[in-house]
Amino acid sequence: MIDKKHIEHFTSVVGDENIYSDKAHLIAYSYDATRTKFEPDAVVFPRNEEDVSAILRYCNKHRIVIVPRGAGSGFTGGALPSSGGIVLGFEKHMNKILEIDMKNMVAIVQPGLVNMDLQRAVEAVGLFYPPDPASQDYSTIGGNVSENAGGMRAAKYGITKDYVMATRAVLPNGDIIKAGKRTIKDVAGYNISGILIASEGTLAVLTEITLRLIPKPKMTKTAVGIFPTVNDAMEAVYKTMASGITPVAMEFLDNLTIRAVEKTFNKGLPVDAGALLVTDVDGNLEDDLNFQLAQIEKVFKENGCSDFKIAKDEKEAADIWFARRNASPALSVYGSKKLNEDVTVPRAVLPELLEKFYAIADKYEINIPCFGHTGDGNVHTNVMVDGSDPEQVKIAYQAIEEVFQATVDLGGTLSGEHGIGLAKAPYMSMAFSEEEMNLFKSIKMAFDPNNILNPAKMGLD
Repeated sequence: MIDKKHIEHFTSVVGDENIYSDKAHLIAYSYDATRTKFEPDAVVFPRNEEDVSAILRYCNKHRIVIVPRGAGSGFTGGALPSSGGIVLGFEKHMNKILEIDMKNMVAIVQPGLVNMDLQRAVEAVGLFYPPDPASQDYSTIGGNVSENAGGMRAAKYGITKDYVMATRAVLPNGDIIKAGKRTIKDVAGYNISGILIASEGTLAVLTEITLRLIPKPKMTKTAVGIFPTVNDAMEAVYKTMASGITPVAMEFLDNLTIRAVEKTFNKGLPVDAGALLVTDVDGNLEDDLNFQLAQIEKVFKENGCSDFKIAKDEKEAADIWFARRNASPALSVYGSKKLNEDVTVPRAVLPELLEKFYAIADKYEINIPCFGHTGDGNVHTNVMVDGSDPEQVKIAYQAIEEVFQATVDLGGTLSGEHGIGLAKAPYMSMAFSEEEMNLFKSIKMAFDPNNILNPAKMGLD
């Protein structure tokens, strides 16, 4: 438990209305999407950058742990107060758009701003912020940057790091830094902003983020292809991308996922299909969109696609996307315990990767339904077991270890967008050499020598 005198100090900084240590708040801020729980000692809501600086300076002096938190929507425990201490919440005050610069096409925002609120605001003036994680309706930009979030549009537009131009942040000692510029080119000094992206709040606390925007495309079209096997669908993915067409999204569902969605929602999906590929294209001319879809259809059918459907309107498009957007919750039909991983490999080895995953499922006699962002090689792999059976849970973790090993063996990474946090920390040595891990730890030490910022994450302790 944190000493009462520390609570009193934080109260003097932010006011009574912005610090809580009652049981209800401690429970509310004890978990994220992993549903693993660690209660903090207090929850503090800074009103501005100066508050953040004062809090960190005091915590650094007294060796009090600080865990920055956005919406708590992460899947790897990155925002969990696993070492106790103070949760620093940004959703109450530091949640605003500070500027939309139309001339330079940038937005300056605070870390607690919800992703979708930014999207709506910039689209209202004809601009576009592409990163669209599945949690876009509630996840915050600060959390997106800290985890380097992706989304369905990543196949064409990239991920969060591709849009971060500059950051303001507070170091553990309370110093305020600005990294990067509002310029297209900037090669002066080390890329500190780049280091802070995906650092999961372990190096500094973000207080302001400058994001690149692009013109909003005038129109989008959606299509879906039905394939007899997952292998056919995976072959079609990388061959489409190599054909000169870059779809906005290229999402897939395997047979287990299709069956789960159909059993849960009864949408008339083809339950005998090996896989579905859902794709979007966008642009400013209808002829261009029609050309892109024609090329995609050609590649799909050359690779076994038995049926290719183009949505006639927004309602049909929404119906097509329904299965993909509801894939994750539907998987509960296969078990109460889900180990959801977001491994990523080069697109060309997707067929081999999925074959390895299904072999692991057969070996352990469990279900491993897969879906995800195959346009960028990112597969959401879901090991499903009965959570009330300790033996099943043990098997699940054995299977996950083999999933990670298969991914790394194919030149892939442990995470494409969810981050490492607590959940994947034990597997970091599988993907990185001792020398590389030591380098990570050296960077952590340079920023945070007292280890007060989000300790025990990313395998750095």
